[in-house]
Amino acid sequence: MAEPLALVGEPRDRAVFATPVLAEIWLDAARHTAALKAAILSRATVAGSVAKSNVHGWQSDVDMAGWGGPAAAALIAHATARADRYTTAPIGWDAEMWANVSRRGASNQTHAHPGSIWSMVYYVDDGYAGSPDKALAGELSFLDPRFPAVRMAAPDLRYRSPDGSLDNQEVWLRPRTGLFLMFPSWLMHGVRPYHGAGTRISIAINLMARDA
Repeated sequence: MAEPLALVGEPRDRAVFATPVLAEIWLDAARHTAALKAAILSRATVAGSVAKSNVHGWQSDVDMAGWGGPAAAALIAHATARADRYTTAPIGWDAEMWANVSRRGASNQTHAHPGSIWSMVYYVDDGYAGSPDKALAGELSFLDPRFPAVRMAAPDLRYRSPDGSLDNQEVWLRPRTGLFLMFPSWLMHGVRPYHGAGTRISIAINLMARDA
């Protein structure tokens, strides 16, 4: 059922049909991140990479829940708890989980995750070694789902938000060790080429809805 815009009281600016991108530092990162890193690097030495959106980087199959140990189970439990909080219906979740290892030059093509409701990414190691240098790149990018419609008629015109910022067709988010992100699986996203000398390690999760 449609909800009417509340006009009681003073009129105010608002965002309508905003896309949820939820970000937090996982509180259990200190307890589990070392075990996740060890499990992923060990797996990468014995299992070949699958080829999906990844370019040059190593990516596991979606079976990490089976080899990631208690730390992987804890991360899935956190992911499902977050999904329960931000989804209206009392449902259950089926999860698929995979790991990514990216070194210099690695990236991910822009893509979505059909068949899922929520997608998540957790940064085990951002690869920056504390450097704030923006030239290291490797940002996670989100593409405006309205694009290219919002640029077709007048490419140089852009909407301005109530805070004065300009509306962009693409938003970049710099990874951070311990960062947990959650967003709708239909949101197109990718990773810009990483130029650092370190090794970036991340985990992705898709949640599919099922009857509770």
